[in-house]
Amino acid sequence: MIKFTPILLAVIYGLAMYHFSAYRTRKELNSQSTELADGTLRRMCDQMARALEIDRIRVHIYEVSQVNGLAAPDGRIFITRGFYDRYRAGEVTADEIASVIAHELGHVALGHSRRRMTDFSAQNAMRTAIAMVLNRFLPGIGPLIANALMSLLAARLSRADEFEADAYASALLVKAGIGTAPQKSLFTKLEALTGGAGRGTPAWMLSHPKTPERIAAIERNEAKWRVEQT
Repeated sequence: MIKFTPILLAVIYGLAMYHFSAYRTRKELNSQSTELADGTLRRMCDQMARALEIDRIRVHIYEVSQVNGLAAPDGRIFITRGFYDRYRAGEVTADEIASVIAHELGHVALGHSRRRMTDFSAQNAMRTAIAMVLNRFLPGIGPLIANALMSLLAARLSRADEFEADAYASALLVKAGIGTAPQKSLFTKLEALTGGAGRGTPAWMLSHPKTPERIAAIERNEAKWRVEQT
């Protein structure tokens, strides 16, 4: 029993971190967000809602300066104030913002948002357990190796989720009559909008796929859908 104690402690730690992170995220989003009131974007959300055959898509503005969209574990969709300000300044179109909302809806519909929280707790548990084991043989280095391994795993899982959410968004945008052009055009702008985050980093280490890979995947889906319709 004693030999399994470190692993058991790691699992307990992971579960505790999961609940703490979920609570902290929910509290922060509640205190720093308001529902989107922009008429043009609301109409586009209604357009997508009709395609999904639901009454309404609620979107909130998250009051942070970064350019991003996110799906909360409770299913709410957020656009950051930084992203919305770029739209108001004319740097991003309404169609492109709609493509972000469609992407985040994909994360919710496919269960990514909740799974990421679970993955986070599991990865923390694994990181702690691996570090404890390796530290016996490689004192001081074990935790570094554990962190590196878990970072690689998290990036791989995240990239898979992004491709799946992109595909969901493409299908929704096509069904809603918006099309995938704004989805692809936004990808070409993202590096400049986000300050070139990730430039020079190998694709397999990034949490998001490279822009050309994402666009190519969308175009492969479009080609497949055209064949299926003929």
